[in-house]
Amino acid sequence: MDLIFDFLAQVQASSNYLARWDVVLALLVGSVGGVIIGAIPGVGPAVAIAILLPATFSMDPIVGLTVLLGIYGSSMYGGSIPAILINTPGTAVNALTTYDGFPMTTRGEARRALSLAYSSSFFGGVFSVMCLIFFAPVLAKVAPMFGSREIFLAALLGIILVVTAHRKHTLIAAAMACFGIWLNTIGLHSASYSKRYTFDQSWLSGGVNLIVVVLGLFALSQAFTLLHGDDEKVRLTKLKGSFFQGFRELARHPRIAGVSGGFGVIMGMIPGVGEFTAQFMSYTYAQKSSKRPEDFGHGSSEGLIAAETANNAVPAAAMVPLLALGIPGEALTAMMLSVFYVHNVIPGPQLFQNEMDFVVALYLALLILNVLVVIFLLVATNQLIKVVKIPNRFLGVCILILSFVGVYSLRNSFTDCILAAAFGIFGFIMKRMQLPVVPIVLGMVLGGIMEVKLRSAMARVKTPLDFIDRPIAAILFTMIILVLILHFRRVWLDHKERKTDEWQTSHASTSFAAILSRRRTFILTERGKKVRGKRKTFSRRLTDRR
Repeated sequence: MDLIFDFLAQVQASSNYLARWDVVLALLVGSVGGVIIGAIPGVGPAVAIAILLPATFSMDPIVGLTVLLGIYGSSMYGGSIPAILINTPGTAVNALTTYDGFPMTTRGEARRALSLAYSSSFFGGVFSVMCLIFFAPVLAKVAPMFGSREIFLAALLGIILVVTAHRKHTLIAAAMACFGIWLNTIGLHSASYSKRYTFDQSWLSGGVNLIVVVLGLFALSQAFTLLHGDDEKVRLTKLKGSFFQGFRELARHPRIAGVSGGFGVIMGMIPGVGEFTAQFMSYTYAQKSSKRPEDFGHGSSEGLIAAETANNAVPAAAMVPLLALGIPGEALTAMMLSVFYVHNVIPGPQLFQNEMDFVVALYLALLILNVLVVIFLLVATNQLIKVVKIPNRFLGVCILILSFVGVYSLRNSFTDCILAAAFGIFGFIMKRMQLPVVPIVLGMVLGGIMEVKLRSAMARVKTPLDFIDRPIAAILFTMIILVLILHFRRVWLDHKERKTDEWQTSHASTSFAAILSRRRTFILTERGKKVRGKRKTFSRRLTDRR
């Protein structure tokens, strides 16, 4: 009961932050700007946040973070528009929306699909924020239990989760994470003031700035990608009718919406996991538990609800490891961490103890953002869909100019512009090869945290076992071992499966027995079950007609 009264008092105190005119303006700019950015294929929130970062350094922390959080959360709303209308996801996390959204458009149900996407996204966002607002007092009690050892182990767990999340490129992701950790060590050491990896070059003494790397890897590389590609001609038709019917249809699927929101909250709080895992788990659950699983991928309303609810429940949850431990889970929250550091507001256990009003204000801002976004979309969708037709090369030139302006404004350094261009070319090559670049940014951020916390922890450690002699440290260490064991087990199973496929290919036979064996294997697979289900449905329809 005391926790509830404390929470209500914190909400009242946090309302003072949100009553400021600059915070209200940030809410409007973040919500509307994020939707527009998300609706333009090829831009995405990472590019927009990277460009805006230098500008937010001159703002108050609550104002700058509100703008960035608005773009982060509302871009997924906008990303569903091109995903549904032209089968092109506006942001990467809207890729799953195309599975059922575009088939609904081809059936002439574009307005219904957009309405479902808006209502599902709204439910996911509000569900996530409400869970975390009520969870905030508990975090305030738990966060002080994290010392230097626990934060070091949590950061190490975060890097391991990010690396293992890239299932097909684990070694490359590990190499990129190590590269990011190495980049963070360049320059003068903060404690001893000795030079590290400067190679007697004076311009390296100041180190490699995180924002320069972020702008290069995300903004400039995307600009090069857009300039390299061709402009696409898009035809759109005006949507007629009300967009409110999606809320009524969503109410008929409370179980799918609730479970998908839960997946989004849980996956968002785990570093390195994020929207994709939450989406696929929600989508799989919805398909397995549906009465019409054969409709998934062909315009299923349940599939669309699962995908959009899960991905919009993640942004608020992703703020938990950032605020409670100072550990970002992915690139966007890593960028936001730099806003804290510039204003000397250090996320971690002390933030929940001393700045609880600030934390609750951020969550309330996210709640208001979801309401503003839905109102804007319900009113302005017919005008908003026109941004899909903006030429790619024009976007590329705009991003290129804004990125270099942002880089130069950091330290008025032409060297930073050259470094950003180099990282932009590197990021462009990585994108063309479909290799991950996010581990580089997380390596830079988490590497710095790990170094500082390890030095602090080693003063109290006499033997290796002293490092995990506290309950939370022991739990985190156990989680690290468990994640590694599960990863190597998965690698071994994938290797066995690949070897089996190679053997079957090399020993393929045209004999009747071999054909029967392959047919039996096909029937037992999930794909075979789907084919049989469709055949049964088709034959049942033929029987009914007769």
